[in-house]
Amino acid sequence: MAVPKRKMSKARRDSRRANWKLEVPGFVECPQCHEPKMPHHVCTECGYYDGKEVISAAE
Repeated sequence: MAVPKRKMSKARRDSRRANWKLEVPGFVECPQCHEPKMPHHVCTECGYYDGKEVISAAE
């Protein structure tokens, strides 16, 4: 069984673990106001989600 010869520093270990998610998440068009928004999130511009107003008009 492979065993490391030297202790791996926390910085080196954590920088390796941080690289699994590098691509930018995709955006979709809001069906109400046609602004770009994150999928499965409330629109920050109009406050609608799934055709219903969840947050009153964004101020």
